[in-house]
Amino acid sequence: MSYETAVASMFALGHELANTPSNKFELGHMRVLLKALDHPERSFPSVLIAGTNGKGSTAATLASILRASGLDTGLYTSPHLVRINERIQRNGVAISDDEFEVIHSRVEDRVAWLIDDEKLPWHPSFFEMMTAIAFEFFRNRHIDIAVLEVGMGGRLDATNVVDPLVSVITDISLDHQKFLGNTVSEIAKEKVGIIRPRGVVVTLPQQPEANDVIGNTILDLDAVGVSAVQYVPPVSPGSAQYLASGTNANRPYRYPLQVMGKEILVESPLTGRHQLRNVALAIAAAEQLRNKAFAGITPESIERGIRETSWPGRFQVLPARQGWPQIVLDVAHNPAGAWALRSALSERYEDRPLLFVFAAMRDKAISEMTEILFPLAERVIATQPENPRAASPEEIRLAASRTDTDVEAVADVGQALERARAIAREQTVMVVTGSIYLVGEAMRLLETGSGAE
Repeated sequence: MSYETAVASMFALGHELANTPSNKFELGHMRVLLKALDHPERSFPSVLIAGTNGKGSTAATLASILRASGLDTGLYTSPHLVRINERIQRNGVAISDDEFEVIHSRVEDRVAWLIDDEKLPWHPSFFEMMTAIAFEFFRNRHIDIAVLEVGMGGRLDATNVVDPLVSVITDISLDHQKFLGNTVSEIAKEKVGIIRPRGVVVTLPQQPEANDVIGNTILDLDAVGVSAVQYVPPVSPGSAQYLASGTNANRPYRYPLQVMGKEILVESPLTGRHQLRNVALAIAAAEQLRNKAFAGITPESIERGIRETSWPGRFQVLPARQGWPQIVLDVAHNPAGAWALRSALSERYEDRPLLFVFAAMRDKAISEMTEILFPLAERVIATQPENPRAASPEEIRLAASRTDTDVEAVADVGQALERARAIAREQTVMVVTGSIYLVGEAMRLLETGSGAE
């Protein structure tokens, strides 16, 4: 089997949210598969990160800190922007095509045997397969530690078969209600499923409904709750401890911070005030890992790791080039993400005209997202990436009917980018946002690269 065939067979399983809840959320089947693979998930220590927004940024920052601390570090995230390999990384480098093909074949062979022997009732889902491949890759590479981002929810997510050294819960808000529940409390109950009895959980104060669920779960499980609030700096740019810097489009904030008794200078390439919370969670998680015998984690390695973090597509700024305006790529795929993007745009581009290229999945809160974002724009070009779940441009335009923004429908992403390029005025900032699939497609067309190799 070639790499191309392996990838095609993965996508033939359907989108990771296309399975029925009973299929997607069944840890028993995942455990059967991992037992047949001789439990690769037990071969490395791990950190498990759940939440609605910020879990990918937190995972990328923590993995960068661990690499800077001299640890051979695995990183598993989802979804991908450009290539499926991006989801599985070791020391910042994505799994190779050859390794992906070989491991996929091994996992697929085990699946076929389990189904034939009636130990599995059906083929594992896309996400279950990806998770098993990631665990096999990490075992084969003898990594020191893995940072694992939960795919969706937490309690019954395929990643939740590990026994993490530290659990991290990022900000919780409404998203994936079809699978997780219709209130913040219901969704939080799924997220806290990654907390272990007498385990360590790192989090931050957030919505009261989420705080109640997190706090009660910590008490019920006799877990150790660690707040990262001491690592969140003041949010006023005028503060002596919160210094604005315009020297780098992707690095607007620099601030001193006391970490492990020493002052470091935090300078993250992740833009937006919401990222300050994600960086704080990564620092607190790293400190907890140091307490668990990872002595190489130091204030200096934390400072370096934050500075060297790479997480494409999150307020990623592409400088203006011949024929193209400055472009911001950001995967604001739900209302909370839209608010974070709005805040960052308002702060960075208060006096610049904004032109949006927007797309969203049909199951998202499109009307709410458009009401948050579209008032910032002079014009919006609604488009549709190559995904069966994507809303049509006309559906987006209808959802945005309560805004006064001029919304133009262009069905093809490439044509939408070209249309935006053609109408952009001097000083215009093009904002490509609303769906990770749109951002990924735009990256391919703009040839930005996504960090995968």
